[in-house]
Amino acid sequence: MMDKEKANNQETNIEHEDTLTTRQGHPVTNNQNIRTVGNRGPATLENYDFIEKISHFDREKVPERIVHARGAGAHGYFETYGTVGDEPVSKYTRAKVFQEKGKQTPVFVRFSTVVHGVHSPETVRDPRGFAVKFYTEDGNWDLVGNNLKIFFIRDAMKFPDMIHAFRPDPVTNVQDSQRFFDFCANSPESFHMVTLIYSPWGIPANYRMMQGSGVNTYKWVNSEGKAVLVKYHWEPKQGIKNLTVKEAEEIQGKNFNHATQDLYEAIENGDYPEWELFVQIMEDGPHPELDFDPLDDTKLWPEDKFPWLPVGKMVLNKNPENYHTEVEQAAFGTGVLVDGLDFSDDKMLQGRTFSYSDTQRYRVGANYLQVPINAAKKQVATNQEGGKLRYENDKAPGQNPHVNYEPSSLGGLKEAEQTGKEHTPHVEGNLVRESIDRQSNTKQAGETYRRFKDWEKDELINNLVNDLSECIPELQDKMLALAEEADEEYGRRLREGLEQKRQNKAKMDTEFGSEMHPLGAINARKAVQDAIEKGRDADPY
Repeated sequence: MMDKEKANNQETNIEHEDTLTTRQGHPVTNNQNIRTVGNRGPATLENYDFIEKISHFDREKVPERIVHARGAGAHGYFETYGTVGDEPVSKYTRAKVFQEKGKQTPVFVRFSTVVHGVHSPETVRDPRGFAVKFYTEDGNWDLVGNNLKIFFIRDAMKFPDMIHAFRPDPVTNVQDSQRFFDFCANSPESFHMVTLIYSPWGIPANYRMMQGSGVNTYKWVNSEGKAVLVKYHWEPKQGIKNLTVKEAEEIQGKNFNHATQDLYEAIENGDYPEWELFVQIMEDGPHPELDFDPLDDTKLWPEDKFPWLPVGKMVLNKNPENYHTEVEQAAFGTGVLVDGLDFSDDKMLQGRTFSYSDTQRYRVGANYLQVPINAAKKQVATNQEGGKLRYENDKAPGQNPHVNYEPSSLGGLKEAEQTGKEHTPHVEGNLVRESIDRQSNTKQAGETYRRFKDWEKDELINNLVNDLSECIPELQDKMLALAEEADEEYGRRLREGLEQKRQNKAKMDTEFGSEMHPLGAINARKAVQDAIEKGRDADPY
């Protein structure tokens, strides 16, 4: 340190690189005590260091996500194969992220649960979010999906109702299976998803060993402007593992952060998780030869007709340096597409495209895209102004700072030159409020049931019986009708299980009444009683 700097430090405070400061840059000389009149108080109003510290602490949390609040994340890269199956990828899309074999694109991935809060257990029966942000040379691309390949509903109008039914009761604040089945029994398109959620696939063992899917139907567009429909699928090279209820409860009793810890430690130990990205491709159009609409998110595209074609792999090799700034503030949206990728007419996709980005503007703020984890890793130049916490001026080098509009002859921003031909789909029809045709609500659920291994079938039936037995007969009858329509064995086993449960629980209902509990939980009401009976007496102090 120079003599002059020493002298200056001696006149004020000696400061080093590791000195604690306030956000104003003031070195903190006493971080243990507030300023008071005598050592007993009272405190004085001019406790500036304390006020700065505590007022920021009071505001540390941004509003929790309505869905996908509980999450973990990691950095990595996507490496493209340059092909789709055995064909050059350029035949189907001009997106630069997929061109040139071996090309690597930085990514950030956030895994999550859906329904419950930010500190809920990672063993809950729930879909898992699987969102990937690609920092491409053309700007960001967000592939926002889940671990399961379908969804409960096919129309975005029902999304708030669905989440309200699945979240805890607004009076008791406890999740209630009767509310869940009330929605699902009256929304028969949900039955395939119910079958998956109540099977072991509803509780992935961790984030590294689960599949991912874009769920929605998207489009790829090539340089001639021709488009095809696509579905995205992530397959973990670590293998796939799911849990039974009993196994999940045992794990939760030891560690309710197990999946976050597993991901973090694997990366820290150099055991980098990998996924291979596959696409299914279909010519754009209604496809009347199918018994479902390809834009219906409650349906799988059969692999024998639309094979999975590998296009690249993803490796996660770096943990976040700070959970809040990276994982919590990470913001994804289904509308974040780059040239060569496009929207389909999928009604869920179009509803999500508004909702997701709007949620981030509410949670993180109008300038959420200036937060480093969300910012594109390329030059950004906009005419946007103002808003909370705007700390960068999105101007191009040499841009006239007086011009924040376009078009202009005074040195403002200019439009990019488009080289690829515009995709211009023909749209014609009456504006209506109608569901799509070819609903086929139970066929694929039956196919999924028949693909399950015996232990998966057993777990599915036991889980459904446990929760449906708490529902009113009308809901039981509706769910039984769907199961019987899906598969004879499925319906018969569910009916037999419910009848057996009715006989066994008659006395318990007299004693306890109906049971509220997380979906699929066993003996949740007994746990309430156990806490009273097994609790150890203590004297007041």
